[in-house]
Amino acid sequence: MKVLHVEAGRYLYGGAQQVVWLNEGLAHRGVENVLVCPTGSDIAAAVAGKARVHAIKMSGDLDVGLVRRLIRILRAEKPDLVHIHSRRGADIYGGLAARIVGIPAILSRRVDNKESWLLSPFKYALYGRVIVISKAIGSVLVACGVDASKIKTVRSAVNANAYSTEVDKDWFESEFSLPSNAKTLGVIAQLIPRKGHKYLLNIVPHLFDAHPQLQVLIFGQGPLATELTSRVAQAEFEGRVKMAGFRDDLHRIFPNLYAVVHPAEREGLGVALLQASASGVPVVAARAGGIPEIILDDVNGITFDIADEVGLLSALDALLADKALRDRLGAGGSHLARSEFSLDAMVEGNLKVYQSVLDS
Repeated sequence: MKVLHVEAGRYLYGGAQQVVWLNEGLAHRGVENVLVCPTGSDIAAAVAGKARVHAIKMSGDLDVGLVRRLIRILRAEKPDLVHIHSRRGADIYGGLAARIVGIPAILSRRVDNKESWLLSPFKYALYGRVIVISKAIGSVLVACGVDASKIKTVRSAVNANAYSTEVDKDWFESEFSLPSNAKTLGVIAQLIPRKGHKYLLNIVPHLFDAHPQLQVLIFGQGPLATELTSRVAQAEFEGRVKMAGFRDDLHRIFPNLYAVVHPAEREGLGVALLQASASGVPVVAARAGGIPEIILDDVNGITFDIADEVGLLSALDALLADKALRDRLGAGGSHLARSEFSLDAMVEGNLKVYQSVLDS
């Protein structure tokens, strides 16, 4: 089997990392992979040895010329199947190119945004199957008029073996200029509005008196960086909330966190939350999108209603006051990540969808 993958993301965020792991797993199973990605993107180097790479111009939703560029590659490579992993124009133009060349195509959907009723019938008609990473995303698509029989759920994976539960407090406190024995909450998300940073910042000052060891680190990059940096510098945060930027060593950071907080308004699934769980760190998260499918109350975390600042405050207050609860939820997360969200399960799930399309 030969599969041509299209990934339009430039950075190795959650979705692109899943594509890397998928290519590795497929190659291990004898599948020949071809990857089309933007020129200069991080994923090209990450799949070296697992896929033949075509790095091309990919400029988003208005880049109609992408159809022509993809058709040329499809005719040269002659894959059995096309798997589109991104939006940014690739979801329409990739499916259209595959249809013109006469190659069956699959689309992965990782976000829970609502689709246009006008566009959805055209776009999803281009695909034999639509892979969603959570049932919540599937429900959104059905509500937008997508044929439910086309939708298959294959959840994202976490490379649990890459995430240790070993704590290194001396390094952690030195690296982030934290006081000794701090209880540090981490936020790991792009700095964009839908990740809900404002809800945490609105309530954190109310926790300081009851929890004098509390510190907060906000990891990530994005358009809200300047705004959030300015806000956490205000006196009400007492220097106890810091912007930590983008890090590529989260595997080392996670075990030192007391908990991960994710107050998102929308979320397809939340791979960073799976990584936290694999590291034995409990998660406090909003019930957005697919989050309730991976963060289970009283198993590996605590959930609250979207935008419910009172619920978020209550959950954090309870967790910060009860180390035994924190440790129990952390252990539950480590077990859940390894038993339910393995790389093998994700690869086999995609492969099963591929075979069903080729057999039909």
